[in-house]
Amino acid sequence: MTECTQSTFEFAAHFSRNVVARFDGGTITTDGGGLLLRETDRRLNLLPRLAECFLVGRSPLLVEHTVEQLVSQRVYGLALGYEDLNDHEQLRQDPLLRMLAGKADVEDSPLAGKSTLNRLELSDGTPNRYKKITFWKDGIDELLVKVFVESYAAAPEELILDVDATDLPLHGEQEGRFFHGYYDSYCYLPLYMFCGDQILCARLRQSNSDAAAGSLAEIQRIVAQLRVAWPQVKIILRGDSGFCRNELMSWCEANRVDYVFGLARNQRLRRMIGPQMWEATQQWSKTGKPARVFSEFSYRTRKRKKGGWERERRVVAKAEHIAGKENPRFVVTSLKAEGWAAQALYEDLYCARGEMENRIKEQFSLFADRVSSETMRANQMRMYFSTMAYVLVCGLRRLGLKGTEMETAQAATIRTRLLKIGAQVRVSVRRVYLAMAASYPWASLFEQVHANLRAAAPA
Repeated sequence: MTECTQSTFEFAAHFSRNVVARFDGGTITTDGGGLLLRETDRRLNLLPRLAECFLVGRSPLLVEHTVEQLVSQRVYGLALGYEDLNDHEQLRQDPLLRMLAGKADVEDSPLAGKSTLNRLELSDGTPNRYKKITFWKDGIDELLVKVFVESYAAAPEELILDVDATDLPLHGEQEGRFFHGYYDSYCYLPLYMFCGDQILCARLRQSNSDAAAGSLAEIQRIVAQLRVAWPQVKIILRGDSGFCRNELMSWCEANRVDYVFGLARNQRLRRMIGPQMWEATQQWSKTGKPARVFSEFSYRTRKRKKGGWERERRVVAKAEHIAGKENPRFVVTSLKAEGWAAQALYEDLYCARGEMENRIKEQFSLFADRVSSETMRANQMRMYFSTMAYVLVCGLRRLGLKGTEMETAQAATIRTRLLKIGAQVRVSVRRVYLAMAASYPWASLFEQVHANLRAAAPA
């Protein structure tokens, strides 16, 4: 039986003109802006170094796709909005993605398919006939901090490190699956650390432990690496009440690291700010507007049980009355009152940690929550790939978008406006030519970003 394929599609006429569509436009890509990511990687030297963090047991004579090509294909795919490995069954034919991944032949040499990429994620480091590539966790962790250090032309005087946890919901029977009462779901509880908008740590964890579990080891590792580069830099650690732990604060005090942590309220703390709360209530009664009164005092937990404080520490309190109810808040800090008055410490320093929430949301726009593999190790690998996609987009924002109207744009906005550009791809002996859409509305921005990247010095 003969199968006929329709080649011409007629639509309703537009005034006197017929409207006809055909699939004869040649090789078209929707990711023309991916060239800017490629230029960013040439400045950061990120993906070649990421490939060096993998241990390879394959025979070189039988290899069609190098580790660098596999890693680049996966990271560029996430940055461009392709979350699933299934997407790569079609993407492997895209000449632009072939070029981004480092294929010499962009016309006739397909990229890796979903099965090859899946084996890359599932390897656990043990001898296996089919999975012969595994990642070196310590190497990837070190690379994240190294890229951050290289972003500074001179040693900074002060760094503020933000630490926080979030939830990654689970919908299967993944390894390490536990129910978390606060999030009311089965989930993982990854640990993130940022300095500004740059990521320093992305650690996948089970959710059956404290929010601060394992954070001290990560902080020790990162601070040690930062101090090798900048021995005299002042470091401030900032986090919510989930990280207000005696062990962590004591280590900071012994290692020249200042901290500002939220402190969970209790009845004893509430009684200590009774006069300030009364004053705030009186102000609210007179004006009907939210009222704040700040105070500070020395505080120590009453019982020396496990987790109890070993010494008195400075606590800053915000006695606030809003909408007819009390809203007290507390933070504990090692910073002195001479440098940080109570109100400034709370409003200007501590509250600024809320910006980290936006950075964590950006991880989700790069599919860090796609933790559907069976093992935690494979899901950690997926999380690393999303993290590297974020480092790449963050580098584009820092180097290319500096001074433009999008220099503070989030990753999803950068992808939509700057990376998803329709283009016709033509390949000749001497060039790969992208004819991008003439109606692209941000052509002047693209031109400025290209100029900024070309002027930036390589790492």
